[in-house]
Amino acid sequence: MIVEFLQNAGIPPWLATLLLAMMPIFELRGAIPVGNQVLGLPLSQAVTLSVIGNMLPIVPILLLLGPVSKGLSRWKPFRKFFEWLFARTRSKSDVIRKYELIGLMLFVSVPLPVTGAWTGAVAAFLFGIRFWPALGAIFLGVLIAGTIITTLVLMGIWGAIVAGLALSFLAAGALWRSVRSKKV
Repeated sequence: MIVEFLQNAGIPPWLATLLLAMMPIFELRGAIPVGNQVLGLPLSQAVTLSVIGNMLPIVPILLLLGPVSKGLSRWKPFRKFFEWLFARTRSKSDVIRKYELIGLMLFVSVPLPVTGAWTGAVAAFLFGIRFWPALGAIFLGVLIAGTIITTLVLMGIWGAIVAGLALSFLAAGALWRSVRSKKV
């Protein structure tokens, strides 16, 4: 739907790929395959644009999340949003809490939903990781995630099968842990 909108708006494939990579849900995990397979960009160009696009929002998030969240939290709807966002991020980021910069890099590098650069930047803010080290760890994580996604794209249908199986096992594991924790 978003891709169709961008195509119908006459946005060139390179810019559409860059914009998709900047979005918190797509990030480079979605932008690389869409840029290459749907929009027809050479894989090297799709990867480069996706890494750049994924990193563009990170600097403002790292620099401005604190002041913006503090200022907007004076109003109840924003306070509720930031409470939800921060609680959700804390619940997903045990590896960052335990291993700090390496944990942040690993967290961002896992090409799954809610583990990308956006969530990593929020976690870096929450755990008080300084700007430059956080930016470096997030960038390395994005590069690792890009390598994984590029490998899956190069594998074609087998890459899709591997990704589907991995997601299925992870979802089943999360469901299993959820059921077990409710029994205790």
